[in-house]
Amino acid sequence: MKTAYELAMERLAKQQGPVVTLSAEQKQEIAELESRYKARLAEREITAREAIARAEVQGDFEAAEKARQELQAERRRLQEELERKKEEVRQRKT
Repeated sequence: MKTAYELAMERLAKQQGPVVTLSAEQKQEIAELESRYKARLAEREITAREAIARAEVQGDFEAAEKARQELQAERRRLQEELERKKEEVRQRKT
């Protein structure tokens, strides 16, 4: 007779599906994607922080807030794009 823990672990394994192992090439490609997107985000953050600082110095707090919101949206967009590309790499058969 199985314990409640064992039954729960079996259900969890069924929900998660099979474990996917990545090739060295896939791991390298994912690492490169992460590095590239990290750089893109850093570039966007620098530009946005400069725009925010300029707006605050000029007393335009609405423009500063808008720049903050745009940066936040850009972060989300880049993260979603990165995750989508990483999933494409994972799904490819090598």
